[in-house]
Amino acid sequence: MGYSHAVRQSILKKVLPPESRGIAEVSRETGINHQTIRNWIKQAESGILADGTQDSCPRFLTPKEKYELVVEAAGIDDEQLGEFLRERGLHTEHLTIWNQELRDMVDKKSEQQDKENKELKKKVRELEKELQRKEKALAEAAALLVLKKKLNALTKENEDD
Repeated sequence: MGYSHAVRQSILKKVLPPESRGIAEVSRETGINHQTIRNWIKQAESGILADGTQDSCPRFLTPKEKYELVVEAAGIDDEQLGEFLRERGLHTEHLTIWNQELRDMVDKKSEQQDKENKELKKKVRELEKELQRKEKALAEAAALLVLKKKLNALTKENEDD
């Protein structure tokens, strides 16, 4: 299966500096065989795969890139939006879908943080309870130690008499 120049550039952008992500990670993320990606890297290093100025295929954009495009498109009026989308090879549906994906990611993150907060609060309560129990036990031990010293002192005095 042949991949477009835009797809190749998008993948190379992810695995080469400055991103320098792992080939296996990008392969899993995109579904492109890791050996294919390695071949593209060799071609790029040898100059066979020319640098294209085209933007990445929408399918292979990172969430950060999608976010940037959604934000940028939100600041453009409807008359210029068509030109903006054509320049990047996008459709309005892409923006709608990405916007929803990003909202879902934020909601999921928020739910996950709420769950973590509840778990941490529960753990804090348990630790505070255990700390109080240990403080009481320590106070009892200190009181017993003081009483034992007093008893020893009293019995010593009685023996001296």
